[in-house]
Amino acid sequence: MHELKRILLVEDSPNDVELILTALSENRLANEVVVVRDGEEALDYLYRKGVFKLRMEGNPVVVLLDLKLPKVDGLEVLAQIKSDPELKAVPVVVLTSSREEQDLINSYNLGTNAYVVKPVDFHEFVDVIKELGLFWAVVNQPPPGSVPSRRTI
Repeated sequence: MHELKRILLVEDSPNDVELILTALSENRLANEVVVVRDGEEALDYLYRKGVFKLRMEGNPVVVLLDLKLPKVDGLEVLAQIKSDPELKAVPVVVLTSSREEQDLINSYNLGTNAYVVKPVDFHEFVDVIKELGLFWAVVNQPPPGSVPSRRTI
């Protein structure tokens, strides 16, 4: 059986999490979406620490990363991912409401694969998420190690 690829969603806004999950499911993307609410949880997930120490091996197929996060901000998470030899090949899509030019520049300088500003309009937001999900979880070929090597029941 084909193994579904996991998506890591790093988002502190409950409303945005709900919109993103709804948009992905409306597009019939059955991928597991792991939701973490701050940068510290994101790093714990990626490094299999804390509550995630027993999670299945393998990296997510893509990280959807908000920039304005509690505890550890998105730019710090991005810098950590892209500076780690084990994680740097994991695609990171910055998904943020920030239109600040410096955030855009910093994100690309740190190695983001894409920078997407969250649309304010509900329907546009849903459409953007559907397209992101389709591309990163279905169309794009993930780096080795992003698909779990074994199934858990």
